[in-house]
Amino acid sequence: MRTFRASAAVMLLVGLLGGAFAGSAVAADCGTAKKITIADMTWLSASTLAHVTRQILTAGYGCVAELTPGDTVPTATSMLTRGQPNIAPEFWVSTTQDIWNQIQKKGNVYKANDIFASGGEEGWWVPDYVLKENPQIKSVQDLKANWKVFASPENPDKGRLYSSPPGWASEIITSNLYKALGLQSSFELFSPGSGEALKASIARAVARHQAFVGYYWSPTEVIGKYHLVRLAMPAYDADKFVCLTKDDCANPQLTGWKNGEVVVAVSSDIKTTAPAVATFLGKLQVPNDKLNEVLAWGDTNGASPDQLAQHFLKDYASVWKAWVPADVAQKIQTSLR
Repeated sequence: MRTFRASAAVMLLVGLLGGAFAGSAVAADCGTAKKITIADMTWLSASTLAHVTRQILTAGYGCVAELTPGDTVPTATSMLTRGQPNIAPEFWVSTTQDIWNQIQKKGNVYKANDIFASGGEEGWWVPDYVLKENPQIKSVQDLKANWKVFASPENPDKGRLYSSPPGWASEIITSNLYKALGLQSSFELFSPGSGEALKASIARAVARHQAFVGYYWSPTEVIGKYHLVRLAMPAYDADKFVCLTKDDCANPQLTGWKNGEVVVAVSSDIKTTAPAVATFLGKLQVPNDKLNEVLAWGDTNGASPDQLAQHFLKDYASVWKAWVPADVAQKIQTSLR
């Protein structure tokens, strides 16, 4: 009996040590045993990319990775003040320029890569049939004189301009552009309340062949599915645009969005604590057309961001395998459901 107990003790000790060494091996693959947090923002492309990033980190590198809810301005502010979350795979610099400038000055977060190969496009969009039926409308400057085209049954005395949902940086920009164009007397600035509600408003307008004008961005399934066209704007002016991103912009002036700088934003400590992860994040980039395909598939099939991530990792291996070493890619493929 004593012999058995001694053997059992030895076996227990070996098991504990083995577990410790296994944990060390996992940490060595990842580079850190600390939890890595990833911003899971409220729109589909950003949430899908967050899920893709998490699966690559957990399955491929053995990291402890966790999604944390976020949105453009709150996430940017949190990264500036706390260095959390550690990763924002789809960080729109162009709509948080003032905060990003502060981040760069502080140095606690860096740009690992441009997440979209062709950059992001933002602006005010209309369905293509609106322009065909109203050829006098070409740019945002034409809205004031043509407000009746966009009048809503709920408020027939004004056009309706759809803003961004609360919390999006583009909500502030759209509000300032609305003032810069002098649209207060001819348009109501309508808040859709959420990203899903904004998308539903577009879908409803197109299904009824009604006019719609409002904020949206590309790449996304919405632009292609509903054949939206971006209204022309003046050339981008950096100084004017920085003011447009501020709640307290005293004198908003009209300027266009530049093609958005959309980056993989990463807390600087990842470079030293998890260098292999930093290398992966430095290669993380998706062709715009491929992401549009993935998102359109998700919209058609009612897929969740996690399901979209699985679809992407299964069917677009030629894209993501370029981000990681072969042995890491094999682990990721083995993990797919």
